[in-house]
Amino acid sequence: MFSRCFPSRIEKANDGSKRQGATTGAMVLPNSADAPQDPNIATRDHCIFAFAVLYSHLTGNTSPVPNFPDSRCALFVTWNAFSSGGHWRLRGCIGTLEPKQLQRALHDYALNSSLRDHRFSPIRLKELPSLQCKVSLLARFEKAESWQDWTVGVHGIIIHFTDPEPEARGARRTATFLPDVAPEQGWNQQQAVDALIRKAGYNGPIGPSLREALSLERYQSTIASITYEEFMAALQQAEGQAGTVMGSSSPRDARLQVVA
Repeated sequence: MFSRCFPSRIEKANDGSKRQGATTGAMVLPNSADAPQDPNIATRDHCIFAFAVLYSHLTGNTSPVPNFPDSRCALFVTWNAFSSGGHWRLRGCIGTLEPKQLQRALHDYALNSSLRDHRFSPIRLKELPSLQCKVSLLARFEKAESWQDWTVGVHGIIIHFTDPEPEARGARRTATFLPDVAPEQGWNQQQAVDALIRKAGYNGPIGPSLREALSLERYQSTIASITYEEFMAALQQAEGQAGTVMGSSSPRDARLQVVA
């Protein structure tokens, strides 16, 4: 379950989902009462916003107004689906290693990761109740001294190298793993680096000389995640704050449609 690692183009959406009950009002999100002082720390508010962006897109509603302060940072948005085997499985993950304005970027990558990850079909409205959204905000990018100069479970890594295979004609390859990938897979440093070399598109033999030739950059991240059930609970909280009642195209109704 690898995360896609390259910045994605901003493209016109084409998710193929049936749009129903479209309204013109934006979804009301809960007020951020306990936001951290550092706006580049991932919080539940970021995940709530990403869920709301996807739901609003799939139903043809107005995009929600961000409920968190703006800043500049690199980020990834990951969607996981709860499988019949009782485990979370990757459903989409796209982000950017280039710092961007967070409010706009989180909106865009919430859609890119859910609808435009080429490894998966676009997420559809009926899938929402089975989903978990994870937002990773990246920081502290550093040049590593060697391919081993990083810590599993602490750092994400980016590798750059020239493909040594003759048929590659000197192609440059690059790829990244977020900090949580290696521990989730049970990898040590070498296993993670070798898997990342494969992810970059290299198909030749992997040995000490290739690892030593890598240019490796490390970074850290903060991560927040929520399930669809938690997202709905947050919207119910927002209803109480605003003294409003959800319209007919709310995520709560979408869940009832799926159950039915």
